[in-house]
Amino acid sequence: LATENEQHLSMLHSPAGSFRGTRAAEFIFLLSEKWHLDQPARYQAVELLERFMMKQVEHMCESPRESTNSSQQGWSSLREQLCDTFVLRLVSCIQLASKLSLHYNVVNSNTALKFLQSLKYSYTKQELLESELAVLETLQFQINVSTPLAYIELLIEVLGHNGCLLPAKPLHQMCVQLLDFFYLKRDTIYDTLLNTAIENSTPSELQIAKFFIVKEDFMLLAVGIISTSAFILNPEHWKQVVEHLNCITGITSQSISEFSYAVLKHIIGSTTP
Repeated sequence: LATENEQHLSMLHSPAGSFRGTRAAEFIFLLSEKWHLDQPARYQAVELLERFMMKQVEHMCESPRESTNSSQQGWSSLREQLCDTFVLRLVSCIQLASKLSLHYNVVNSNTALKFLQSLKYSYTKQELLESELAVLETLQFQINVSTPLAYIELLIEVLGHNGCLLPAKPLHQMCVQLLDFFYLKRDTIYDTLLNTAIENSTPSELQIAKFFIVKEDFMLLAVGIISTSAFILNPEHWKQVVEHLNCITGITSQSISEFSYAVLKHIIGSTTP
């Protein structure tokens, strides 16, 4: 996972993370709950949507332009197409995620169509199948991507093996709750983390531009969520957990602590460290 994370970070483009916004994540979480999907499926759907949309944006940017006018018209047309099909693609990502999660409750075409029709969309079953195929082809069928939950679960297992005093089950349950919270507060938490890291409430454009890599670091996210969960469950064992996470991942204790502070600040709604 560490190697996979490094490879992902090395291939990033600056708009990365643009489609993991609160509204998209909330939409996916609510639909996943409505369709009784398990936790891995909802995170998988968020990541599939993000990666698919980023590929679409890359394709738009790489498309040849013959003139300024045609370029503007072409960009406007492509953007309009992305917007028009966004909900359809989002549903397709949830369908694919449900099939990957090895869960008994796969979201079939009838269920998806019924939902889309309730939103006044007039898609056909054929269009729904073509949408799934479009996501698959765009991602070159590489859809079994690791999610932050996979990082968290593996790190919890290593912590237990290394003799961490916190029981794994309540720690895992708390991590899942915090991960949900994080996805719904992602941008504000990262804003707090950036301000804390640079000790300035008004970061420069360059600092903001460089920080997008931090926002895509799943290993940092995983250790931050585990650290925060440990603090909530048992503050007495928190330092031990942070030390373990530092040894396992190489992420500094200060970085882990700053991440926990950013999350806790938004949980309790206070500026008190």
